[in-house]
Amino acid sequence: MKLNFTAYSNPGNFVRIAAKLLPWLWASTAFAFVLGLLGTFAAPPDYQQGETVRIMYIHVPAAWTAMLAYTFMAVSALGSLVWRHPLSDASQKAAAPLGAAFTFICLATGSLWGKPMWGAYWVWDARLTSVLVLFLIYLGLIALWQTIEDPNRAARAVSIMTLVGFINIPIVKFSVDWWNTLHQPASVFRMEGSAIAGAMLWPLIVMALAYTLLFVALHVMAVRNEIMRRRVRRFAITMAAEGEPAMACMLPVEMTS
Repeated sequence: MKLNFTAYSNPGNFVRIAAKLLPWLWASTAFAFVLGLLGTFAAPPDYQQGETVRIMYIHVPAAWTAMLAYTFMAVSALGSLVWRHPLSDASQKAAAPLGAAFTFICLATGSLWGKPMWGAYWVWDARLTSVLVLFLIYLGLIALWQTIEDPNRAARAVSIMTLVGFINIPIVKFSVDWWNTLHQPASVFRMEGSAIAGAMLWPLIVMALAYTLLFVALHVMAVRNEIMRRRVRRFAITMAAEGEPAMACMLPVEMTS
């Protein structure tokens, strides 16, 4: 069966699909979080870290989702620059604040985890520093969206910056392998198999799924809101051009001057 992917790139179709998809996404997210949290509290304490290890179930999925969000932005940037996909710009703009939020959760919970493990809330470790750089990149992209008034120019500048910043993602992932760091190496996805016991691994995987579903649900909502916001902006520009003073008041000063 041949699928017409062009139809799904239409913003109007996306809004209609999102309206039907969101209830299922939110229900799946809630179910995954309930199951993951039950597993988190039922999991045994670590023989070295004790009960402190439960921060892992919040920290690690947040780190994964932060990198997933940026990877999603990089793909959207390619879609914007190369294929001129009509939803790519909205997708990038919607994903940036979400990625920044998950990165902040990663940094905050990592500090709480680091204090009992390393004796300090923060050290200039390669993994921690690269995640901090990721957070700053997210903030820079958000600021760039707000700085440039013209949406097309803003989307092009953000796309280029996003692709340049993507070099930091493999640095975050492999920093524990490339440098001698305090941060523990990869424990889940390894060639030798996971180093985490099954009773602790399955709640972590479920929480990672819950975080991913949460990101997808919030992202779909944010893209839908961005589409509606751009429709209102275009309508206001049209009305202002036709001499409607009420619509002109909805536009920035730069556009009405």
